[in-house]
Amino acid sequence: MEQTLVLIKPDGVQRGLIGEIISRLERRGLRLVAAKFMNVGQELAKTHYAIHKGQDFYEDLILYITSSPVMAMIWEGPNAVAAVRQTMGLTRPTEAAPGSIRHDFALEIGRNLTHASDAPQTGVKEVSLWFKPDELVSWERATDKWIFE
Repeated sequence: MEQTLVLIKPDGVQRGLIGEIISRLERRGLRLVAAKFMNVGQELAKTHYAIHKGQDFYEDLILYITSSPVMAMIWEGPNAVAAVRQTMGLTRPTEAAPGSIRHDFALEIGRNLTHASDAPQTGVKEVSLWFKPDELVSWERATDKWIFE
């Protein structure tokens, strides 16, 4: 079963969209296995965004992700990474598909509400960066047999 990190970033939290985003992922059929509402520290922010170090926007990205609480979650399901990214929409909200979260609620790339792992191997890495193994809950929903083949 594939797992992916999802962050509802500071703009999503401040705009009161946590419930909307969780609801869309649940309705999609994904299963929530971990969640925590938290402030992101400098060390975690820099490790998470290390791939962008040296880019013009890196410092602003660190300031932004540490500016307000985030909702960090782990979602799982078959092809969870692709399903979450499709549900979120393209990074640039004006290019995101109608009905996606970013299309419906965002206008600019710097305030695009969410982060989601971009590949299964990134998901594994990000899950272990943001959560300890004992914070994940392994469980089965009664509806799983109607969603997962």
